[in-house]
Amino acid sequence: MTTVKKQFKKHIFLKNPVFYLTILISVVFITECALAVRLKDLVSIKGIRHNQLIGYGLIVGLNGTGDNKGTGFTTQSLSNMMENMGIHTNKNKMKIKNVAAVMVTSSLPPFARIGNKIDIVLSSVGDAKSLSGGTLMLTHLKGINGQVYAIAQGAVAVGGYGASGDAGGGTTKNHPVVARIAGGATVEKEIGFVLNNKRTLLFSLKNPDFTTACRVSDAINKNTGKDTAITLDSSTIQINIPASMQSKVPNFIANIELLEIQPDTVAKIIVNEKTGTIVVGENVRISTVAVSHGNLSITIKETVKVSQPEPLSKGSTVIVNDTNIDIDEEKKKVILIPQGATIGHLVRALNAIGVTPRDLISIFQSIKALGALQADLEII
Repeated sequence: MTTVKKQFKKHIFLKNPVFYLTILISVVFITECALAVRLKDLVSIKGIRHNQLIGYGLIVGLNGTGDNKGTGFTTQSLSNMMENMGIHTNKNKMKIKNVAAVMVTSSLPPFARIGNKIDIVLSSVGDAKSLSGGTLMLTHLKGINGQVYAIAQGAVAVGGYGASGDAGGGTTKNHPVVARIAGGATVEKEIGFVLNNKRTLLFSLKNPDFTTACRVSDAINKNTGKDTAITLDSSTIQINIPASMQSKVPNFIANIELLEIQPDTVAKIIVNEKTGTIVVGENVRISTVAVSHGNLSITIKETVKVSQPEPLSKGSTVIVNDTNIDIDEEKKKVILIPQGATIGHLVRALNAIGVTPRDLISIFQSIKALGALQADLEII
């Protein structure tokens, strides 16, 4: 049985060239598909966006980790809240160690409807030590126009803790003065945006590029069979919705947002001078250059010595400094990088002379100054 299997495999792999061709085509197809990106991940639609919300609130129920008594806005806020509930207080005698003032932020997603739940983030604005165990009181979340779009309230969740003693010191894990409530706000007002009966849509590329924009237009036109998409600039594609789909715009968007596009990028090298991080793009090319990089180390060492005079001489004992200068020049090989070298060739060549990330920064800057680096060098 084993002999039959071996003969079958030998016959398939050695005497059937079509098998090899099928494997090669499959590999190429898979590689091309791996490079493609869905249209929905490349573009955003004008008018469909998140809207930022913000509010000011109080967290109560803290275990002595709230704001100190000198935090005036917390005392004033707590006093106002109690007055609104019909309880008259003297804010000068209030203790607020179990209360913390926070800023509440959130993001209202597109097409959010009344009653939907959204997540909120709470950040201390006073000198509270921790928000752990607290409860956010009813807080209005407003948009930039000052209108209330959501109402937040609930028990907070903190991903850390802090503890300290009366004598000072203590320990802290993560960031205990920032908390989160999943689904902590309820949408109370909608932002109107109607898709149906629209005649045109504007797609905006998240990374503007003329080549990618044209590829998007070509893919949409090929899918619809009409001149539906028009490239306006490097980041904007105008979509003329067919008359038959104007009453079903969401369906039309769903049909084209799964189209796969191969995005193009500019040749660029990003250098983070602070951390020594270097990211090199795929399309970076280098003209013919010769590169040699070495370090020159100069070491100066001084030794204190005592100089004694000759016996029976009139000289005196003195202290002299003996200076020793050592110059060490690191010898590196000179490498030749041919014209049109890709990033792979460059990395292999630079690894051959043992350069460090810090050395790479200097080398890239020198090649750019020579005019041989066919890419943008951006230092952040």
